[in-house]
Amino acid sequence: MLIERSPGSAGNRLVRELITGHLRSLSAGWTVDLDLFDAATPRGTLSFGSVIATLDHKAQHRLVFACHLDSKWFLPDRRGRLFVGATDSAVPCSLILEAVTVLDTLLRQLKNKPSPLTLQLYFLDGEEALRDWTDTDSLYGARHLAQRLETEPMPGGAGNQLSAIELFVLLDLLGAPDPLILNHFPETRTHFLRLLSLEKRLHGLGLLDSHPADHPYFRSDVYYGPVADDHLPFLQRGVPVLHVIATPFPAVWHTHDDTEENLHRPTVANLCRIFVAFLSETLSL
Repeated sequence: MLIERSPGSAGNRLVRELITGHLRSLSAGWTVDLDLFDAATPRGTLSFGSVIATLDHKAQHRLVFACHLDSKWFLPDRRGRLFVGATDSAVPCSLILEAVTVLDTLLRQLKNKPSPLTLQLYFLDGEEALRDWTDTDSLYGARHLAQRLETEPMPGGAGNQLSAIELFVLLDLLGAPDPLILNHFPETRTHFLRLLSLEKRLHGLGLLDSHPADHPYFRSDVYYGPVADDHLPFLQRGVPVLHVIATPFPAVWHTHDDTEENLHRPTVANLCRIFVAFLSETLSL
């Protein structure tokens, strides 16, 4: 089923419902919240809705995994094809959902302990510009949520919801073959090196498919500079960010060829295994 997911569209609402429905079906007992708001855009006032899922809302510290659920607004191409945005950002959404599904039983046990560190998921709406990327025409959901969390106190009054975030991991532009994923922030280099190490360890155990040793996804020896994305409103407020994005961008980026047919399935599966291992290690599952 191919649907257009730009803000305010029926497809956008459907994707939001699919995400919330899946999370609520898991045994871990996620608390699912919708951050709904209207905002002025170059295409008029539109309705936005981000999905926020919290494993244990009483925990004082949060590990956030985030992505954006919207697709960029494009007219159909000459062949009548809708813009799908498979790498941008359907695959990141799917990776997060698959990871917490695989870890469902362990996450339920973590919640029942309980632990001071819990997992929180953000599926952010309105990452894409509706016309041209500017400070006001982009990151609608991330800007709204970061501002909201900064004003919401934690249970017990120990700081606010934003200050509780120990690490904000943002996934974007994933699913194409041979991704190159670099570290963008020295403050979170230790976490990036853990991803790099986990990739090597899983490769050594024979648990990664179509994954040559001389072409790892995570590299610490090159750098192309930061990329504007949903992490910015959080980074500007002092939240530590780990930006997991393919740079250079996939060749299909912002074209009607960014479809399921052009994904590399072994890469998608391998990244999921790496993220499952990272979550397991970070949360001590």
